[in-house]
Amino acid sequence: MKTVIRLGEKSNTKLDLSKHDLAKMPLDSRAEVIQALIPLGLMMVEEELQREVTAWVGERYRHAGGSRSYYRWGKQGGSVYLLDQKVPVKYTRVRDVRKNQEVPLSIYQRLQEPRHADTGLMLKLLRGLSCRSYEACAETVPGVFGLSGSTVSRRFIKASVKALTQLGERDLSGYDFVALFMDGKCFAEDGIIIALGITMKGEKVILGFVQAGTENERVCGEFLERLVARGLCYEKGLLCVIDGSKGIRAAIRRAFGHYAMVQRCQWHKRENVVSYLPKSQQATVRKKLQRAYAEPTYEAAKGALCKIGQELRMMNRSAEASLEEGLEETLTLHRLGLFAALGTSFKTTNCIESLMAQVGQRTDKVDYWKHSDQKQRWVAAALLDIEPRLRKVKGYRSLPLLRSLLQAEIRKVETQNQKKVA
Repeated sequence: MKTVIRLGEKSNTKLDLSKHDLAKMPLDSRAEVIQALIPLGLMMVEEELQREVTAWVGERYRHAGGSRSYYRWGKQGGSVYLLDQKVPVKYTRVRDVRKNQEVPLSIYQRLQEPRHADTGLMLKLLRGLSCRSYEACAETVPGVFGLSGSTVSRRFIKASVKALTQLGERDLSGYDFVALFMDGKCFAEDGIIIALGITMKGEKVILGFVQAGTENERVCGEFLERLVARGLCYEKGLLCVIDGSKGIRAAIRRAFGHYAMVQRCQWHKRENVVSYLPKSQQATVRKKLQRAYAEPTYEAAKGALCKIGQELRMMNRSAEASLEEGLEETLTLHRLGLFAALGTSFKTTNCIESLMAQVGQRTDKVDYWKHSDQKQRWVAAALLDIEPRLRKVKGYRSLPLLRSLLQAEIRKVETQNQKKVA
């Protein structure tokens, strides 16, 4: 049977074992192959250990193949790692008679260190396995030793620190972003504000996050400035989709100026308006708002919303004021003529709401947050775990048109500013 394995955690190198002799491979490669093949690796460990013993002392009862300075010296119980599984083994000891000391077996030493296992262990914890339960659940190979809760915790911290560093220092200059989503999620008494970028190909890239008590302008502005310092390019134009937070809106204006256009979430606007009304009236007004926002053109949508505003004036002036506040920014896609093409992805903050829901699936099981470092490590590990499975936004083929329309708006603003100066 043909056996093909992949070497390394993220390596593209594949090895066809039907075409290679394991004994002729380098020592590090042999150790990695053995650890990757579970449970086949378990059967190969004893053979590999015996091969090294034979290389030192020759075949049993035949001394011609080995040096007379080395002898077998009984057997010793020990353990080796197959990924994150610690497996008990027995191996033959070799002794150097002239130096009167034991000869360490190189392959045994290599197999005593877990290879590429911290990341796998981290993902298991993110997806619901607790440190205390890990020992009982880790026995995927008969006879292995489970890892203690403290060992699992230390290895998770090590892997999640790496994830936090990777996400916080990622170079953004190689991405061509055309849109940005930004929103916050509660963690105990704190909040985590996450930024999600959309490239010209429609791919979703997690830009980073910041820990803050509220979505205020200073915190969000400094966060966006750090993203710019890491290479986030906004001069070609950005469509920023937000839920209506005044702090985030002010931060976008501060960081990106006239290079960004804001699309307020229509779902949040609708729910904010109906929250002022009695429950008996909410369903009716909600349907009217939904039909108004579904209109394909800016004129039709704006007209329908103004009509609803007049009705609200007689019902609840506060609800009318809520509708009028930021109304134009809820119709940005309509005004650009892109509602039909990009409305599914950009008329609401669903893209980032979905992302935060997935983060919650991995972090909400934590009952007690000890400190900021713990929160940020968990969030970073969760985000990097989620990112490879994020799908392209719907309507991504229309993103070049969005880019050209954003640039046209930028030129219009710059022309107006020049006239004012003149």
